[in-house]
Amino acid sequence: MNEQQFDKMLNIKTAGTQKGFMPSLHYHRYEPTPYSALELFFREYKLNRHDQIVDFGSGKGRLNFYLNYHFNINVTGIEMNETFYFEALQNKQCYLKNHRNRTESIHFYCTLAEDYEISHLENKFYFFNPFTVQIMMKVVNNIMTSFEKDPREIDLILYFPSEDYIFYLETQTPFELEYELKLPEPNPNERFLVYRMKNLN
Repeated sequence: MNEQQFDKMLNIKTAGTQKGFMPSLHYHRYEPTPYSALELFFREYKLNRHDQIVDFGSGKGRLNFYLNYHFNINVTGIEMNETFYFEALQNKQCYLKNHRNRTESIHFYCTLAEDYEISHLENKFYFFNPFTVQIMMKVVNNIMTSFEKDPREIDLILYFPSEDYIFYLETQTPFELEYELKLPEPNPNERFLVYRMKNLN
């Protein structure tokens, strides 16, 4: 299926990229992860019903609806752009017309990523280069603070990862590279990386 066919199946509208300039140089333009990449990655990377995923820079909510549809798990989208946030809420209304019993498993918040308070139930965090490494550091610090309060296995899922992210995670955090999936694209950055912090108790 192409992008439009996937959107139609989920009864949402997430195609297109952001035009114009971002209000802050620390935040990058919105661009949804291609459905074709999601299909390949989640064919290999397995989720269970107890996983709870947070998508930082969730835009119109594509990842959230895709994962909720396929795995029936709790998903949370964090988006600073009010326009995209309201489009995600509209998409949620449309999506729930076909999945009425999943209202409580999809959430969106219009806030800065570094201001979002991590729940002790959330254990997987998705990043498609939504911001600079300076913001990434603050977000990961919040995640590690949550881990200290409630130890659990935590995964950071990076799509099209920046070298800054990789260097930071590998040199300044306890996260370790657990899994890599290279996509069949000529660009070597077209890949997924999963960094994991394990509960050793």
